[in-house]
Amino acid sequence: MGIETFIAKRIIFGSDRNQLSRPIMKVSVIGIALGIALMILTVSVVTGFQAEIRNKLIGFGSHITITNYDNNVSDEPQPILDHEDFVDDLKSIREISHVQTYATKSGIIKTKNDNEGVMLKGIGADYDWNFISKSLIQGKIFSVSDTGLTKSIVISKILADRLELKVDDKMIIYFLTRRSDSLENVTYEQRVKTFFISGIYDSGYEDIDKRLVLVDIGQIRKLNYWDDDQVGGYEIAINDYRKIDEVGDEVNVIVGQGFIAQTIKETNPSVFSWLDLTDVNAIIVITLMLLVGGINMISALLILILERTNMIGILKALGARNGSIQKIFLYNAFYLIGKGLLWGNILGIGIALCQQKFGWFTLDPKNYYVSVIPVRLDLLNILLLNAGSLVSCLLMLLIPSFIVSKITPVKAIRFS
Repeated sequence: MGIETFIAKRIIFGSDRNQLSRPIMKVSVIGIALGIALMILTVSVVTGFQAEIRNKLIGFGSHITITNYDNNVSDEPQPILDHEDFVDDLKSIREISHVQTYATKSGIIKTKNDNEGVMLKGIGADYDWNFISKSLIQGKIFSVSDTGLTKSIVISKILADRLELKVDDKMIIYFLTRRSDSLENVTYEQRVKTFFISGIYDSGYEDIDKRLVLVDIGQIRKLNYWDDDQVGGYEIAINDYRKIDEVGDEVNVIVGQGFIAQTIKETNPSVFSWLDLTDVNAIIVITLMLLVGGINMISALLILILERTNMIGILKALGARNGSIQKIFLYNAFYLIGKGLLWGNILGIGIALCQQKFGWFTLDPKNYYVSVIPVRLDLLNILLLNAGSLVSCLLMLLIPSFIVSKITPVKAIRFS
């Protein structure tokens, strides 16, 4: 054990309870603990919130969509074939995990007491039900086959409550279908379809829940007078969201002219811009907490140095160098920072785990798209926060530690 470590331990664990620095050190430890706890919670909530919103959007619409490249900006694009030449090429890309077909059509649900505009999403036998299955609260999902059309439909809890519907109830939906023999001869035809509710889901994403219902893609084909091999587009799921832009560019090259591939970020730019702003908020909070923690430690170290001025003078008189004495106080600071980080991690991680399990803190889903504050604990983020806090505080403490070099033995001993 070096002399610096020995003296630092005597200062830290000494029995002198009349030292002025004792309560100051406790305040500094509490400040660091609260700071790191707040940083952990901030990063956990921000990353959890981003992941929750992103996963819901992807769950409803996949990572990348491919549609016909035309000037039709409605929710009912021109159809494409369900066996386009590029499909096999897409499935060969390592990052792509699933390719499925879909089609959409607007309609109006009519009941005895109310009407509600909805968006029907037609899905085929290749549809990945994983997300909807997890959100299902009543009934069951339906199966799609090539032998016949199913009249089953899956709707959201919001629609079921508004229209006073339940599982197995009959639902009547009105549609307006565009028919054209040529550019000049365009007519619109009103059509009516009857469906039976097989399941009710609740994703918590109100903007989508209040509009989206799921039906057999064959029903959309029939309503639009499409052929049996026509669909509205393709949905592509990838393995790693972080590579979505890269994979999106690659898909666009593969599909070629006449088609367009858009990522979920491109189809929902406002939502993802909003999510990006949460990163800025997290950076601001972390920066402020680091500054507060650093200032707390600087104050504690200055008081500790002033309180130990006599000891510094004696050590210098005995031949101790400035660097050696600086190490004593930096070891003290390192201990205090480490203690603060330990309790801060226990507090921050503990609150985060409780929120994950019990959902104590809630949000208004109308404004935030989620009903409970989502929390995502990531070991790498926690380690980086702790390392960054430790390094930042120690770097800031180098400045007040240089005060030791300005203290002369004669004045220090007289000061006592």
